[in-house]
Amino acid sequence: MPTRAQLTPLARRELIEAIRWIAADSPRAARALRDGFAAVARLIGEHPTAGAARPDIVSEPYRMLVVRGFPYLVVSNPERRPPSIVRIVHGARDLPEVLKDL
Repeated sequence: MPTRAQLTPLARRELIEAIRWIAADSPRAARALRDGFAAVARLIGEHPTAGAARPDIVSEPYRMLVVRGFPYLVVSNPERRPPSIVRIVHGARDLPEVLKDL
């Protein structure tokens, strides 16, 4: 069975908020976001170092991946076992500010 990355409670809340926000206008798009996120979670579970290190935004060991087709970034910690998804953030936000506590 493939390993899936685990969500922190904050990341879970952020995902639910994003899905609800999009569902208000388009339930179909919200399902696509959910499915896109599930694909990212599987990828991170199978390849913990997937994504980009962005030391200009967040320090090591964190990595960032975009949810395909959406402006959401998934921030993961590949050093955890299983790997953990710590944040799900809209790309238009002030990322260094939003992620400064990581």
